[in-house]
Amino acid sequence: MAIIASVGQAQDLDGRQAGLQATHLALNKLGSAFMPTLAIVIASHQYQAREVLSGVASLVGDIPIIGFSAPAVLSADGQRSNSVVIALLGGDFQVDGHWLPGYAQSGRETGTKLMQLLASRGADGGGLLFFADGFNGDAEQLCSAMAGRSFPVVGGLSSGDLHTGNNYQMSGTQSGSGGLAAAFLRGNIKMGVGYAHGWDPVGSQFRVTRSRGFWLRTLDGRPASETYAQLFGYSAREWAFPPLNYLARLYPLGVETGDELVVRAPIRVEADGSFRMNAMVRDGMDAFLLVGSRASCEKAAQQAAQQALHQLGNSKPAFAMVFVDIAWQMLLKANPGAELDAVQDILGTQVPILGGYTLGQVVPNGDLAPKFLNQHIVVMVFGENQQT
Repeated sequence: MAIIASVGQAQDLDGRQAGLQATHLALNKLGSAFMPTLAIVIASHQYQAREVLSGVASLVGDIPIIGFSAPAVLSADGQRSNSVVIALLGGDFQVDGHWLPGYAQSGRETGTKLMQLLASRGADGGGLLFFADGFNGDAEQLCSAMAGRSFPVVGGLSSGDLHTGNNYQMSGTQSGSGGLAAAFLRGNIKMGVGYAHGWDPVGSQFRVTRSRGFWLRTLDGRPASETYAQLFGYSAREWAFPPLNYLARLYPLGVETGDELVVRAPIRVEADGSFRMNAMVRDGMDAFLLVGSRASCEKAAQQAAQQALHQLGNSKPAFAMVFVDIAWQMLLKANPGAELDAVQDILGTQVPILGGYTLGQVVPNGDLAPKFLNQHIVVMVFGENQQT
């Protein structure tokens, strides 16, 4: 049986109604002859998660549901705020949904539990799809605990209100912040994954001189906000308050790690001038200022889509999902949804697609630990697992 998919998107003041309407649209597109196997939901952080789930579950019953919050959602209808978008997938594959509420307390323990759950099922095909809290929890620890498995692991870190940190994850009837929602996909299903970013070094180089946990305190011996004040002309105090304290994510750091330049982006600038990150940047590292552009981001989106299709091999894409860093929403504010148009330039407009803005992305890395990324776009395409 071929993989089938449909996407519905709806706006409403009430979260339950938005979830209900989006699910109704997706079911109508799917047709009465097919029963969905999995529901993937992305919803505005302004809704109550339990209300969204109530609307969705009232129509799809007890099939696995996983999802997360975002400041805006993406679908073939474009970028929308105050919305719910849902994808329904069906076919000859099985899904096990899980809710792990302790992610914020220990990413390592959560990753270990995921691997134990995976080992107990002996899954050979498919993949692991998960959503975790983007403000709280250590995604790098999570990834390190999942090393040694060639089973594809793809994830997105939920986002929402950058001021309050309000965000949530959803799995089945359970939801909340600080958790991780996971779906193990097994059987006749295959994921192709591609990723890229549109940010490049512009010449300014710094030394990380003091960091503590997720807080990058000083660059070249000065508060991080003072370094940016010198570069951009706004005072250090202005960088500590809206809107600049959030727009700092537009100007991430490229951190030298071996031969690789790893992107690490602030969530916000704190009142004391430090950068609040969601990945640790260690003392003594060299870092470069990175700047993005619409043209480079659109090119990156196309590259990610091409890479995803290549990984899918001879399988025909039946559905596509995109995790887009929240910085892209800021950068492309004058052209909302431009990144999705670039992806569709490669995939075509006939492939059902949904996406949302995230505070980090996780992608497969062969037999090594999955990679945790900032500032990227990740494109996943789903098709049949062609057996030879």
